[in-house]
Amino acid sequence: MSTRSQLDHLRVVLVNTRNPLNIGAAARAMSNFGCFHLRVVHPYELAFREARSAVGASPLLASAEEFQSVDEAVADCTLVVGTTSVGHRELQHPVKRLEQAARLIRKRHATSRVAILFGSEKRGLSNEDLSHCHWLLRIPTREEHRSMNLGQAVAVCLYELARDPKAAASLEKHTAATAADLERINSILLDALRASGYVKSPASNSPKRRSAAPTDEKIRRLVHRLNLSSTDAELTLGILRQILWKSRSGNDPAVRPHD
Repeated sequence: MSTRSQLDHLRVVLVNTRNPLNIGAAARAMSNFGCFHLRVVHPYELAFREARSAVGASPLLASAEEFQSVDEAVADCTLVVGTTSVGHRELQHPVKRLEQAARLIRKRHATSRVAILFGSEKRGLSNEDLSHCHWLLRIPTREEHRSMNLGQAVAVCLYELARDPKAAASLEKHTAATAADLERINSILLDALRASGYVKSPASNSPKRRSAAPTDEKIRRLVHRLNLSSTDAELTLGILRQILWKSRSGNDPAVRPHD
């Protein structure tokens, strides 16, 4: 069975969860398997910390961190994995079965923080939420009944991660970029694309403003698929800043890119 040190880099992130009992059940499952870092994004019920379903896990629930957005909740993580039942959705990410996903998560988790995102009980994770993920995992439930209770889904995922600790012996040779690094790259890349005219930037009061969101999400997914190390992320940021500076300043030597 797993100990605290073996899952100490793992962050369970619950996004827009509606039922405090499900949050409590997720906390109980986390405590069962030695995962002590719970993060919640816009929980529907503010009294979730008092959920009676968190049997034996009240301290864990009391110390849960609250965030206003997914990007804030995963900013310090180098791997962000979303969960999905797939269904009839058209997904833009690679989807891995839980057993395959667990091997990849354990490998990264051995050296840096990993976040697993779980969506609301009714709608799951939105496309915006998923755009922050490197890839997705699914629990192999039967076709006729794909969706699982939130607390059960957390328990199944953590069990799969905890049952084979030897798989974490193979460490990655590089330190992966954090989600915050990738978000900075995403932001500067979008600025550079707008400055070049590749992506148009409509006025804030324009009805076309909403159409920019899918483009932003596509670029964010592209950046995550690059699987950059922290060193490569720093280099990429420098390159993009120089390109953006050149596109904005032309030949004006008085303008310099930000450090």
